[in-house]
Amino acid sequence: MNYKTIYSIFSTLIIGLSNAQAANLCGKSAQGEILHGNAPHIKEVILNKVTHRVSPNGDFLIAFGRDDKPAQKITLVDQENNRYTYDLDVKPSKWDIQNLKGVPPRKVTPSNADLKAIEDETKQVRGALKYDFADTHWQTGFIKPVEGRTSGHFGGQRIMNGIKKNPHGGMDIAALEGTPVKAAADGIVTLDAPDLFYSGNVIILDHGQGLQTVYAHLKEMHVKKGDTVKQGQIIGLVGKTGRVTGPHLHWGASLKGTRFNPLSLLNIGKDDNFCFNL
Repeated sequence: MNYKTIYSIFSTLIIGLSNAQAANLCGKSAQGEILHGNAPHIKEVILNKVTHRVSPNGDFLIAFGRDDKPAQKITLVDQENNRYTYDLDVKPSKWDIQNLKGVPPRKVTPSNADLKAIEDETKQVRGALKYDFADTHWQTGFIKPVEGRTSGHFGGQRIMNGIKKNPHGGMDIAALEGTPVKAAADGIVTLDAPDLFYSGNVIILDHGQGLQTVYAHLKEMHVKKGDTVKQGQIIGLVGKTGRVTGPHLHWGASLKGTRFNPLSLLNIGKDDNFCFNL
């Protein structure tokens, strides 16, 4: 049974309820995770003061950040602007501590001359993560962009050359330099930036409704901004550009500015996904 069948059954069950009286959520309600929801007759969903798009058939996405509080409220807004607010229990997640040695000193304690490059990188990446298209490319589901050993987990505290840095905003997949990197899902390229200070060569794909995936440290980029890509299409090659200690792919995910564990994307539309009703 796929998620469309689940939602069809669910829609039938609530047919006697008035608009926006119920919603179905699938996924793990925990820090750093994404949930796929369906609520017939709803036009928007609000979580943490952020408004999320809803597709014509009632599908929407919400995500929890690494440090989100355990008690959350989600508000559903129907076509008549009636609001229905529900409590959400967000379970805590455990984060690892990763000691990285051998990082080029310049990438750990950048000079004043490097700060402009860092500022430019931040501007480009944040700009690409602000898109909020009505498209629903994400409904194709997701695959891992490359196979390999996980060398860095989402949310882990990173200590570089003995200096504490911000928690990891994605996951690292170690692979041989030159290994093909695939698009995790259908989407549109919103960034193809070369030689960024931290990310090296980086591509960002937009999957619609405020959802993006990030592919960093690439050796080569095979797509450009504005291209439409299909799931499994080769978009670049694994490299070791930017702040790295060896070849790997940094794979990240963001929903309306909230960074979350990209591995949770693999659960969207899967039969074993845990679903519950509001």
